[in-house]
Amino acid sequence: MTVCPCGSKRDFDECCGPIIDGAPAPTAEALMRSRYTAFVKRTLDHVERTHAPEVRDDFNRAEAERLAEECEWHGLEIRSATETGDTAEVDFVVRFRREQQDITKATLSRFRRDNGQWLYVSSDFNPYLPPQRVTKVGRNDPCPCNSGKKAKKCCGTTTELK
Repeated sequence: MTVCPCGSKRDFDECCGPIIDGAPAPTAEALMRSRYTAFVKRTLDHVERTHAPEVRDDFNRAEAERLAEECEWHGLEIRSATETGDTAEVDFVVRFRREQQDITKATLSRFRRDNGQWLYVSSDFNPYLPPQRVTKVGRNDPCPCNSGKKAKKCCGTTTELK
C-alpha cells in the first residue's frame, strides 16, 4: 500500500491515482487533493487538463514543472470545502520547502462542474490576511494610546499603528 500524498490516509490507488489517470473527481475537494498529488508526483498533465477552458491558457507549464521539481512537499490541509450545485470553494493550506525555506501557503480555490467534471477556475492566495494600515504619528500629535499626552512624551516619536 502506498499512502496518498494528499493527506487522506487512503491508498494512492484508491484515492488520487484514478483521478490523475482521468477518472472524474467525485467532489471539488477530491479534485483539489488530486491536483496537489499531481505536483508531488510530477504528473502535471492532470493539473493542466483540469483547468477550466477560460483559464487553461493561463497555465504556465514550464513554471509548474519547475515548482514541482524544486519543492519538497510537506503536506496538504483542507480547511473547508463547500459545494453549491455545480460550483465549489476549497479552502486549504499547502506546506513545502523551496530554496531552503519552509513555506506555508493558504489558498481559497474555486471550482466548477461541467458535464460531470470538476474543473479549477481561480484562486485567492492568503485570502484572510487583512490589509495592513500604517499611520505615522508625528511628535506633536496626540498619542494613539489615548493617554491625552503628545506622542513625544508618551509612546515615542516613531509610533506606528497597524
